[in-house]
Amino acid sequence: MLKVKDIMTTDIFTLKETDNLALARSVMNLARVRHIPVVKENMSFIGLLTHRDILGATVSWLADVDRHTREEIDQGIPVMEIMNTKVRTVSPNNSLRDCAALLLEHKYGCLPVLEEEKLVGIITEADFLELTISLLDALEQSDHDR
Repeated sequence: MLKVKDIMTTDIFTLKETDNLALARSVMNLARVRHIPVVKENMSFIGLLTHRDILGATVSWLADVDRHTREEIDQGIPVMEIMNTKVRTVSPNNSLRDCAALLLEHKYGCLPVLEEEKLVGIITEADFLELTISLLDALEQSDHDR
C-alpha cells in the first residue's frame, strides 16, 4: 500500500508567524506555490497560509491606493493575522487513498505532513497528479509491451 511519505514533498518553503504579507506574496510568486506552512523555529507546525488567504487580505487593486502604499500595507500585516490555524494534517504513514479522499471530500488543496507535531512535508493536489501521470504512463507501457 502506498503511503503519504511515498509522494509527499519534503523540500518545503515555510514562513514564521511574524513574517509579513509582502514576504509571503514574494515566496508564493517566486516558488510558484499556493500553500505555505507556518512554523516555529524548531519546525513545529502552527498554521497554513494559502494563496486564497493572501488574496483576501490584499488591498484591492481597484482601491484608489498606489502600488507603494499597497506594499507598505502588506509589510505591516503579519502572517499570524491571516493564516489558518485549524488545519487538517496527516502523518507520513497515512495511506495515500485516505489522504486523497480527504483532499477530495473537503476540497483541500494540500495537507501538511507532521511527525510528532513537526512539519516533515506537504502533500498537494499536484503530487497526486504526478502520481496519476506516472501510473498512466506505466499502464500505457504495459499495454504497449503486450
